[in-house]
Order: sequence, then structure tokens, then C-alpha cells
Amino acid sequence: MTNVLFVCSANRLRSPTAEQVFSTWPGIETDSAGIANGADVLLSAEQVEWADIIFVMEKTHRNKLNRKFRSSLNNKRVICLDIPDDYEFMDPALVRILENRVGRYLRRD
Repeated sequence: MTNVLFVCSANRLRSPTAEQVFSTWPGIETDSAGIANGADVLLSAEQVEWADIIFVMEKTHRNKLNRKFRSSLNNKRVICLDIPDDYEFMDPALVRILENRVGRYLRRD
């Protein structure tokens, strides 16, 4: 089982979409959170520890992740997807981008 964490700013649109899209993939356990104050689900150290691989939507998210959770990121793979905050929850265009950019990192067992 691979634990996959998706991180965006507010955990309202991009990361929850990614969590839902990949939750049905075999061998993948998903979670999502936001890194900004006021996020629906604020990223916790427990989530970072749990994750085998962390996908952030923007470089600013990776920078905040590194600053806030540096000690928990040892041996963690953090991948920036470069997806701007231009999409609604489950937007078909966002789903296609996620499948293309995330799918190559996750094995379908």
C-alpha cells in the first residue's frame, strides 16, 4: 500500500479532487490537506509522517511544506505538479491534468 498525500492552499478544490480521483486506484491510500491558515483540513505533522509520497500543487506549497515540516520530510518524495488555482472541484480539465501528471508516479497494481 502506498500512502499518497495531496497538498494545496485551502484544501477545497485541487487537493480534494486529487484525493477523490486516486482513492479508487488499487494499492493507493489517499489523503489531502491545505497548507494555508484557514484551510478546510490544515496539514498536520501526522499526515506528513503517514505519507510515502507528497504531491503539492504549486512551488509555494513545497516551500511552505519544507519550512513547516522539514524534520518530517526525511526520505519523503515531494513532487510539485505546477497546477494553478484555476479549477473547480472535480473539474474535468483538472482531473485530466492530475491523471497525466500524478499517474506516472503511481503504480497500478
